[in-house]
Amino acid sequence: MKKILIVEDEVKIAQLLADYLVQSQFMCTQLHNGDNVVAHVEQEAFDLILLDLMLPNKDGISICKEIRQFSEVPIIMITAKVEEIDRLIGLELGADDYICKPFSLREVVARIKTVLKRSKPAQLANDTEVNKAIELDAHSHNVKIYGCDIELTAIEFNLLQILAKDPGRIYSRTQLIAIAYQDHRIVSERTIDSHIKKLRKKLQDINLKKDIIQSVYSVGYRLKI
Repeated sequence: MKKILIVEDEVKIAQLLADYLVQSQFMCTQLHNGDNVVAHVEQEAFDLILLDLMLPNKDGISICKEIRQFSEVPIIMITAKVEEIDRLIGLELGADDYICKPFSLREVVARIKTVLKRSKPAQLANDTEVNKAIELDAHSHNVKIYGCDIELTAIEFNLLQILAKDPGRIYSRTQLIAIAYQDHRIVSERTIDSHIKKLRKKLQDINLKKDIIQSVYSVGYRLKI
């Protein structure tokens, strides 16, 4: 089941959307203000976000822009504003589609399915390339990169596994800490940088022609095959 994040300050509308989407075989999470949306997306993986333009504390355009700094999760913006400039601003900032209120619930589901279908092929292509390049055995922690064996520590293995699960996605240091350290120990962002540096060195030692773990300035890291 695909996971949908509904960000809508009108609780009744959010609940109607959630109820209809659940009936259409989606899982839903609701948020009703803008100040904690980005942090929520950093901590939990969603397949698509329904994002209202006008929200308390932080507007949808700002949220969309911030999310696009670290994630390519599909975003459909919802608004009561119909001015063309709002449409252009929303889509230029990385929104995948735009729905204006009032809308039919059936239309929302149709738009969601269309956007999910449209975003799927690129992801599958990335996954195929990664599967050819990186072989990870979670039980033995054995790793092969382009056919070459490489020895990693448990944390290095976890970090590589996280990045390889969603190639091209930018993970913030906070996200990597939350996922890599399941015991919830206190870890600094510099510690993550240190582990990434050591991981890169091991990858360089097997004579890779390119750095497959890329830094994104002031944001985090991504894997690029």
